[in-house]
Amino acid sequence: MVRRFAVLFWVVAGLCLGLAVQARAEQALSALASYDPASSSITDEGAGFDPALKPSVHVVIGLSRPVPYRISTLANPPRLVLDFREVDWRGLDPAALLQSRHVTAVRAGLLMPGWSRLVLELDGPYAVEQAEMATRDLRGRARVELDLTPTDAATFAATAGAPASSLWALPTPAIVGPPKKRQTGDAPLLVVLDPGHGGIDPGSINGKLYEKQITLTFARLLKERLVRAGMQVILTRSDDSFVPLETRLSIARAAGADLFLSIHADAEATAEATGATVYTLSDQATDQASAELAARHDRDDIMAGVDLTNADDQIATVLMDMARTETQPRSDRLAAALVDAIKAAGLQMHRRPHQEAAFSVLKSPDVPSALLELGFLSSDSDLKNLQDPAWQDRMADAITAAIQAWAKADAAEAALVRQ
Repeated sequence: MVRRFAVLFWVVAGLCLGLAVQARAEQALSALASYDPASSSITDEGAGFDPALKPSVHVVIGLSRPVPYRISTLANPPRLVLDFREVDWRGLDPAALLQSRHVTAVRAGLLMPGWSRLVLELDGPYAVEQAEMATRDLRGRARVELDLTPTDAATFAATAGAPASSLWALPTPAIVGPPKKRQTGDAPLLVVLDPGHGGIDPGSINGKLYEKQITLTFARLLKERLVRAGMQVILTRSDDSFVPLETRLSIARAAGADLFLSIHADAEATAEATGATVYTLSDQATDQASAELAARHDRDDIMAGVDLTNADDQIATVLMDMARTETQPRSDRLAAALVDAIKAAGLQMHRRPHQEAAFSVLKSPDVPSALLELGFLSSDSDLKNLQDPAWQDRMADAITAAIQAWAKADAAEAALVRQ
């Protein structure tokens, strides 16, 4: 298999090299995303008409697609800084965007090759209360949403500065070892569980209940079940901390995961949707996902065991698409196993139990991946279930049974592939 892969690499390299050189010469702009003025705004909220009270500032930046980003604040004068990898800011009209009395100016532009910056000048010290990149738009678009609240000058000064913290850094590349062999059942299955959101990203909220709390609590319970069933389990976060989406994929690759399962609990304004939903990467999103990963990721961190450091974007994209021809059907079978097991346990599922989406955590080309929405915080019945230990036990047992069934069938198929 390794030898076949190497031969295919050089065949593809020969076919693509000339086209790739031409493409690099023609690309004057390397931005991965473009600014969407129609879904962007900066507004004041919360203080009514009393000018003596400073309201919170709500910032929404619409983008054509998700990209890695980081947040920092700068003093003298106070500013909020958003760095993106990378956004084309053409179409930004500060006068149209700015509807806040407490953000005095907006400017954006290229920071350095691969990075662009948006700067908001503030009329005083503000703290980032919460921040999230929402990526659940059916057309693949994204929104960065932040809430800024007034703080004292000393606190602001203590936290202001250039974004040197690893909290906002790009993922540390996974160590590349020998190519990962497909699981055959001869060794314990290595599962990476990804509790969604965390830290300053709360996810969906219903009153005092945060999605980030639900996902972490359930992931810990599920880990215990899977370990008892003889599997090895790694959590992408084990506490209330923020983990960038790209880093979650890096954790899975570095561990040599056999399976990646992201856990969430959604919300809808209509409160009509109920039940669990399983997502896999959509066919329409795979080509775009490969291109984005090739363009923005460290090359020794794209596929476990395959160093693409010196490979052109086009070559890396083709190789990832080749890897997905094997991985995507395995992900779909994992989703089917989850749906069957959850239904067999008598647990409520969404009227469309298996759906496709372009979620960033599903874009790993070489690790079978699925995202499980346990339920909806906007549904009274789901909200009750999500907080019920007995329901949590039944769901954890159903997922464990699904993974066991999937692993057995997947190992049997691997034996046939080797033959």
